[in-house]
Amino acid sequence: MAEQKTPAGKTAKPAKPAKTAAKKTAAKKTASKRPRRSA
Repeated sequence: MAEQKTPAGKTAKPAKPAKTAAKKTAAKKTASKRPRRSA
């Protein structure tokens, strides 16, 4: 997953929007990893 972020950041010059998107994706992944049904 981290490997995908590196090339994407290098390709995209605007790092700010790319970082925001990465943060959103990371947040979604974290939420999916957490056992929400149990909680």
